[in-house]
Amino acid sequence: MGGDMGVEGGDRDRLALGTATRRAVLGDSHVDRATAQATAFDADFQAYITENAWGAVWSRPHFTRRERSIVTIALLAALGHDDEVAMHVRATANTGASREDVLEALLHVAVYAGVPAANHAIKIAKAVYAEMDAGDAA
Repeated sequence: MGGDMGVEGGDRDRLALGTATRRAVLGDSHVDRATAQATAFDADFQAYITENAWGAVWSRPHFTRRERSIVTIALLAALGHDDEVAMHVRATANTGASREDVLEALLHVAVYAGVPAANHAIKIAKAVYAEMDAGDAA
């Protein structure tokens, strides 16, 4: 990798841990697609996300993956990051966060970040759950 964000020494361990955590949460097919789409332009950025978001934060022991999932969905919904909301709602299949957990998180979003943000995120979650249910039925 080029640039200043390359991985060296002990950072390789965090990159490996981040990769494993990312795969466990988002699933191999998602990570494989994201990796295949990476180019020289964004390779350092992808490594940065994997190392820091997944290796340094998602891999911390205090919160469970279920708890991190709930917090993440609430934050993404509050900030209006629709694609990321959908991705993390899909990931609940791997994190143990239930549909009730997601709804409770989005009710908090309504109170603390606004009804429109929660309403939009609920629409996204409903669509994702419908896709997941259709996939399970197939």
